[in-house]
Amino acid sequence: MQGQLFAPAAPDLEPPGKPPAQLLKWIGSKRRSAAAIVLAFPRHFNTYHEPFLGGGAVLGLLKPKRAVASDRLRPLIEIWQTLGNDLPLLCQWYAQRWQTLQGPDKVAQYRILRDRYNVEPNGGDLLMLSRACYGGVIRFTKDGAMNTPCGPHKPIPPEAFAKRAADWQQRTAGTTFIHADFAETLDAAKAGDLVYCDPPYADSEATLYGAQAFTLERLFQTIDRCKARGVYVALSIDGWKRSGSHACAIPMPDGLFESDAPMVVGRSMLRRFQMQGQTLEEEVVADRLLRTWKD
Repeated sequence: MQGQLFAPAAPDLEPPGKPPAQLLKWIGSKRRSAAAIVLAFPRHFNTYHEPFLGGGAVLGLLKPKRAVASDRLRPLIEIWQTLGNDLPLLCQWYAQRWQTLQGPDKVAQYRILRDRYNVEPNGGDLLMLSRACYGGVIRFTKDGAMNTPCGPHKPIPPEAFAKRAADWQQRTAGTTFIHADFAETLDAAKAGDLVYCDPPYADSEATLYGAQAFTLERLFQTIDRCKARGVYVALSIDGWKRSGSHACAIPMPDGLFESDAPMVVGRSMLRRFQMQGQTLEEEVVADRLLRTWKD
């Protein structure tokens, strides 16, 4: 039975406050809209599931007591698993790689790091690449090689990263991180559980990791099975771009979603990357938050 929405505060959860500082720089992060998303969740639910984890902005704000978070990018899940299992090692990964980027040959050292990752994908290299690449745009070629250039910014120092990592470890203490396809995670959800999906966006993210093999049709089929079992499912999806002048036309299955609300997320980092740093006054993006239950 579908329940009431997350009201002023849920008995088992703290009210959403300020989102935590990003552990990873990640394209498509929901940090700006995380509070609004959490406020749209049910008042009561059991285990929280997030099958497209990425930078984990919603997970970090929600701080669920019981959660399963997954992603199909194995090095990404390696980062999150190490956060929970060996925080000193995660900080060591970051500090060692941060040091190599401090000299005048930062761009050359970044390319060495990226080339090494492409030969042998691993969590330690991806951690620094996410912090040092342009805008957190983890972009891959068709043959699976990351090709995002070095960003102009300076990655945060190891001391600042260690502080963030310790905060994130506490926020995700109840979370199990697994390397899995989204369908595996959704199919494991039980009646009364909550699933939040933030998949690659069909309108703009075809070059990003995992997007080449992803289909909305398969996701909708999996969500339909969840709804039939009494699982709450919330889905972030393309809404409006170019300050509302472009609506992303995405066909929806009849009767699958019971509510639909816009979520303004700011200007598109992917468009900024594509436009080589030009200003983006006309590129404000709004998502849609779809839910399988009514208010």
